[in-house]
Amino acid sequence: MAKTGMIERNNRRKRITARDAEKRKDLKDIANNKALPMEERFAARLKLAQLPRNGSPTRIRNRCEVTGRPRAFYRKLRMSRIALRDLGNKGLIPGLVKSSW
Repeated sequence: MAKTGMIERNNRRKRITARDAEKRKDLKDIANNKALPMEERFAARLKLAQLPRNGSPTRIRNRCEVTGRPRAFYRKLRMSRIALRDLGNKGLIPGLVKSSW
């Protein structure tokens, strides 16, 4: 099980990202618009830089929904390989069969 502080920090980043998504998108559109004057684009970049860093989507870490493990994460199932194996062995994931030969 991951540290609860790390899980909460990641959840906080998700909330901040969702809250600031629209503002960040608008500022990026202005900053990347070549038709606008350079001063206006630069001002948009400065405002974008003043937003909290944890509001950026790249700061969010994919974590297992069951254990909070940050590595060996399957996106499709939203869980780690270890949690997948445990739940599969208990028969809780339909269609998953443990191979043996």
